Amino acid sequence: MDMSMGVGMSADFATGFATSLALIVAIGSQNAFVLRMGILRQHVVALVLFCAASDALLIVAGIAGAGALVQGNPVFMEVTRIGGALFLAVYGVLAARRALQGGVLQAADSQGLSLGAALASCFAFTFLNPHVYLDTVILLGSVANQRGDAGRWWFGTGAALASGVWFAALGFGARWLQPLFARPWAWRVLDGLIALTMACLALMVWFNPPSVPVPL
Repeated sequence: MDMSMGVGMSADFATGFATSLALIVAIGSQNAFVLRMGILRQHVVALVLFCAASDALLIVAGIAGAGALVQGNPVFMEVTRIGGALFLAVYGVLAARRALQGGVLQAADSQGLSLGAALASCFAFTFLNPHVYLDTVILLGSVANQRGDAGRWWFGTGAALASGVWFAALGFGARWLQPLFARPWAWRVLDGLIALTMACLALMVWFNPPSVPVPL
C-alpha cells in the first residue's frame, strides 16, 4: 500500500466518522431512551450493542444500494411514518405521566423494564423512525458511494464506529449523572424534556413526510 492510498483511506474513514456523529449527536427519541436507561443502569450493554449494530446494518445496507429501494417504496415509508408517529406519541404520554407523578425514582431500587421490553422499545425507536432510512441508509449511503469502491467501505467503517462510540458514551457515561437523579425533581425535568421531545418528533413525523433529516 503506497502512502497516498493510506492517506485516502484515512480521509474516508475520518469523513465517515465525522458525518455519522453530525447526524446522531442530537436530542432524539433513541438517544433520549438510551440516556434514561443509562442513568437507571438497566440493560445498558444490550442497548448500546443493539443501537450500534442497528446503525452498522443500516449503513452497510445504504452502501450496498438499499437506499434506492427505500426511495422507490412509498408504501413502506408511509407505514413506517404512521407507526413511528403513533409510537412516539404513546411514549411521550407515558413520559409526561411520569413527570407529573414525580416521586423518587432511583436506579438502585427501580425494577424498570425487562430486557425484552427494553430491546423492543429500542427496536421501535430505531426502525419505526422513517428518517433513520433517510439519514443512515440514503444520506450516508449516497455520500459513501461517492468515494469509490474502496473508499466507500472505509467511510462506512468510520460511520459505524462513530455510532458505536456515541452510544457507548451515552449509555455508560449516563451513570455519572446518577447523583443528580437521586433528586425527584431531576427525574421530573428529564421526563418532561423526554415527553416534549417525543411530542415534537411525533408531530414532525406525522405532518411532514420524510424529506429532511431530523435527529435520531
